[in-house]
Amino acid sequence: MDAETIDVGLARVLGVKYEVLEADHVVVSCLVTPQHLQGHGIVHGGVYCALVETAGSVGASLWWGDRGRVVGSANQTDFLRPVSDGRLTASAVPVHRGRSQQLWTVDVVDGEGRLAARGQVRLANLPA
Repeated sequence: MDAETIDVGLARVLGVKYEVLEADHVVVSCLVTPQHLQGHGIVHGGVYCALVETAGSVGASLWWGDRGRVVGSANQTDFLRPVSDGRLTASAVPVHRGRSQQLWTVDVVDGEGRLAARGQVRLANLPA
């Protein structure tokens, strides 16, 4: 798996860039544009959820490898700081990786390194 094979769908629409792609650590980022904002001029919560889901899913897929595929089964994201411009960076690390499921935590920081959101994504491991 590399950036070309995962740069599709919503991640592409959001402008996600893949900074680190490892089975134990994934970092993705996106530049905040007006299309990322909700009516009050701050990043829409769905953008944070999508970054959490993307970073965790990519890491889980890298670890699961050719054994099959992984799919998200839960995403819980807390919004901690409003952001209206700059770059968001999401860093994902595994908490648990088992035979049937994985749990990853993801911190999303703003351009100044301040925590803007924190989430976790649970993924189901589907054998080939």
